[in-house]
Amino acid sequence: MSLNTLVLGLQWGDEGKGKIVDALSEQIHAVCRFQGGHNAGHTIKVNGQQTVLHLCPSGALHPKVQCVIGNGVVLSLEALAKELKGLEDLGVTFENRMHISNACSLILPSHIGIDKARDKKESIGTTGRGIGPAYEDKVARRAVRFGDLGDSKVLKEKVTTLVNYHNKVLENLYNAEPFSIEKILLELDSFKYLYDNYSSDVQDIIYKWSKEGHSILFEGAQGSLLDIDHGTYPYVTSSNTTAGGVSTGIGVGPKFIDKIVGISKAYTTRVGEGPFLTELFDDNAEMLAKRGHEFGATTGRPRRCGWLDLVALKKAIFLNSVTDLCLTKLDVLDSFNSIDACIEYDNSGNPVYKTFPGWMSKTEGINDFNNLPENAKSYISFIEDFIGCSASIISTGPSREQTIYLD
Repeated sequence: MSLNTLVLGLQWGDEGKGKIVDALSEQIHAVCRFQGGHNAGHTIKVNGQQTVLHLCPSGALHPKVQCVIGNGVVLSLEALAKELKGLEDLGVTFENRMHISNACSLILPSHIGIDKARDKKESIGTTGRGIGPAYEDKVARRAVRFGDLGDSKVLKEKVTTLVNYHNKVLENLYNAEPFSIEKILLELDSFKYLYDNYSSDVQDIIYKWSKEGHSILFEGAQGSLLDIDHGTYPYVTSSNTTAGGVSTGIGVGPKFIDKIVGISKAYTTRVGEGPFLTELFDDNAEMLAKRGHEFGATTGRPRRCGWLDLVALKKAIFLNSVTDLCLTKLDVLDSFNSIDACIEYDNSGNPVYKTFPGWMSKTEGINDFNNLPENAKSYISFIEDFIGCSASIISTGPSREQTIYLD
C-alpha cells in the first residue's frame, strides 16, 4: 500500500526539513516541491559531505528517486541551472527523473530589481531574489511561465509586456534603472534546454504515480509562521507554506495525503525582520547560535535565537493537521543547565515560561530513544502533551544516521 507524506516546517523555516526529507526519501518513489523559490535552503549532510539545495527536492541525492517541481514554485532558471550543474559535478544525474511543471511562474531579472529596490524602503527583510514580485505577477495573471519557453513568439510577447510594466515601476516608483527586454530574452533563450529536458504536466504525472501505488513525499519550504495568510504578516514569505499549499501548488487533493510530518526545532530561530516573542538577547542566545550553527543556508544571515514557543507550535499543529511531530536539534541543548519553553502569553503579550532542568550530557548521534537522558525524555514528553501530537522522529545531529525513529 502506498503512503503519501507531507513534510513541512512549523516555525519560521530552517527547522531541518532537508535532512528529514532526505532521510525519508530512501523508501519513496518521488519527492515534490510545491511552493517557494530559491529563497529556500535545505541542508543535507551525507558521509560528511554537506549539500545545500534551493530548488531541487531534497530527495535528489537518492539516485532512484523521482524529483518534481510543482506549479506553486516560482522558478529562477539561472539558479536552477547552477544548482543542477553543481549536483551533476558531484555525480548526481537527473535524466528521466526531473519533472518541472509548465505552470511554474518564472523569476526574471527585473523581478529581482524590483525586490531589491522595494526592500530598501520597506525593510521587510526579503532575500532579494525576486520571489515576492514574481508571485505578485502570478496572482495578477501577467506572469511568464516555464511552458512559455516552448513558444518563442508567445514568450517574446509576454516578456515584452511584463518587462515594460516592470520598467515603469522601477523608474517611476523607485528611481531605479530599467531592464533591457532583449537581454532578458537572450538570457531566457540560453536556458531553453531546461524546458526541453524537464518540462512536464506534473499533475498528470502525480495522478499516474498515485494510480500505480507509488509512495510520494511532498516537501514544503520555509515554515508555517511565514505563511502569507497565517504567518506573522507582513513579515512573511509570498506563498502558502502550510498544508493547504500542497493542493494548490502541486495539484493533489487532501485525501491523498496520508501522513503530515511537522518539523520543529527544540528551540526557535528566525531570519529577517518581524516579531519573535521568545527571542533571547543574552548568553543563552549566543550559545544557541554557536552550538546550532545558526546562519541562513540561503543568505548566510545570522538567525535570531530564542526558546521554544509552545503556544505558536500548538497553533501550527492544528493549522496543518499534523499527524507526526519531528523534533530537530535536540543536541544543541546538551550544554544548558536549564531550558525554558513558552506555555502562554500574559495580558501584555509577553511569553510566560516553564523551566526544565537540562541534561548536561551528550545526545548528539543517539539513535535510540531509550538512550536519551531522562531530562531530555521529560522535555520531549511535555512538548507532546502540550501540543497534542506525538514525536515520531527526533534528530540528534545533521547526518542521516543521527536520527531517532519512534514510528
